[in-house]
Amino acid sequence: MKYFLLFALLLVSSPIFCQDLGVGQHIPAFTISNDQETIKSLDLKGKVVLINFFATWCGPCMQELPLVQQFWATHKSNKKLVIIVIGREHSQSEITAFKAKKGFDLPMYPDEKRQVYSLFATQYIPRNYLIDAKGNVVFTSVGFVQTEFDQMVKKIDELIK
Repeated sequence: MKYFLLFALLLVSSPIFCQDLGVGQHIPAFTISNDQETIKSLDLKGKVVLINFFATWCGPCMQELPLVQQFWATHKSNKKLVIIVIGREHSQSEITAFKAKKGFDLPMYPDEKRQVYSLFATQYIPRNYLIDAKGNVVFTSVGFVQTEFDQMVKKIDELIK
């Protein structure tokens, strides 16, 4: 019985069952495109990367995205930082319309079939993943909490110094 419980615990804690990417893990290989560019995760090495997953219908996402936009506006010229905002289950036309409606100019990418999202998580948005220059996750968040967002910004500022 003791060995069965140990086996069951190991099985449940296995990466197969825990699909959400966590702090200390390496960024998965992915490629994502919008109507202007294609980004490959392999090309991000040496950069600090913020990946934000959102949806246009998500209330907490709508609280967080203006802050991401504001952060982007003040940091977009920093060559050490890449910000990738991904619309989970959105098409390019939906992303384009949403950006125009909100007046956003930050880089947004459609992930209509959750192909990239599924490499990072199984559910819940907004989600943020902060990746260091070595390609390791150093911060994650689920949902929107102002203090947590502020912690993430502080961590980004530390990494890009």
